[in-house]
This record gives sequence, C-alpha cells and structure tokens, in this order.
Amino acid sequence: MLKNSKHSYGWLAVAIHWLSAIAIIGLFALGYWMLTLSYYDPWYRLGPWWHKSIGLILLLITLVRLVWRWVSVRPELIGSRYENYSAQMGHALLYALLVVTMISGYLISTADGSGISVFDWFEVPALITTIPEQEEIAGDVHWYTALSLVILASVHALAALRHHFWDKDATLKRMLKPQK
Repeated sequence: MLKNSKHSYGWLAVAIHWLSAIAIIGLFALGYWMLTLSYYDPWYRLGPWWHKSIGLILLLITLVRLVWRWVSVRPELIGSRYENYSAQMGHALLYALLVVTMISGYLISTADGSGISVFDWFEVPALITTIPEQEEIAGDVHWYTALSLVILASVHALAALRHHFWDKDATLKRMLKPQK
C-alpha cells in the first residue's frame, strides 16, 4: 500500500516519516558534537559537510512530504477532540520548526556568498547574503529552533507511545506498517 487511506498511512508517508526522524536526531547530535571540535580536528570540516548535505536533502524530503500531505488522503485522527486538536497543532509546529531550522542553516552557510555542496553531487547557490549580521542571527535561530524541534519531536514520540501502551489504539501501528 503506497498511498494513504482513511485508516492508515501508506509506505511513502511511513518511509518519509522515519527517514526524517533519523535525520533530525542525527543532525542534532552531529551539530551539537561539532560545537566541541577544534580547528585542527579532521571532523572540523568534514562534520559540517555531512551536516549541510544531509540537511539540504532533508529539506527536499520535507517539501515532498508537505506536498504529499496536501494532495493525499490523511488517516482519521484517533482520540478526543482535545487530542486531535493537539496533534494537528503539534504537527504544524513540527513542520514549521523543521523548515525554519533548515532555512536558517542555509542562511548561516551562505552568508559569505558561497554555495553549499551537497555530497559533491551539486551545489545550492547562495541567494540571500545581504542581511546584516546574517550568520550570527541565523546561527541563533538555527540553534533554538533545532533544540525546540528535538524537544517537540520527543513529546511527539512519547505521545505515540502513550497511544500504543496506555490507550492501546492503532496510532503508532499506522506509522510502523500500513494497515489495510
């Protein structure tokens, strides 16, 4: 089942969800670790190369995910009206934090006018370089939105576990394997 149904997510949504989750956790861990590197550490240049490349691929995946979410059927939410409203607001905030985190990362990396190489496959050009103190402001935004994203994603995961173990409903199962 590639597409979503009224009762379950399809394989495309499931794959994008878990790839995004792994990328977000990995990017946050790598970014946090990069803060500890000295100039002479071999990872001082390699870490940012990986971080930027994965981040831009995640941006592309997120844009595909948003389009898919817009054009595809979404499974009906399970739970009370309050839980459904909270889930909708939580998902909207997760998407907003994802996009702002990635755009601010782009603005940090391109502040000097140079593009970003994505795994040496292609280069994303610098489009905006004229914001005063761009690198510093974007750096602060990037840090705080990334931290907020990881915290909210943790709450999201705990809510899914609560649905699975406490409520014993299919919320988590729908994101693990498409149900017919």
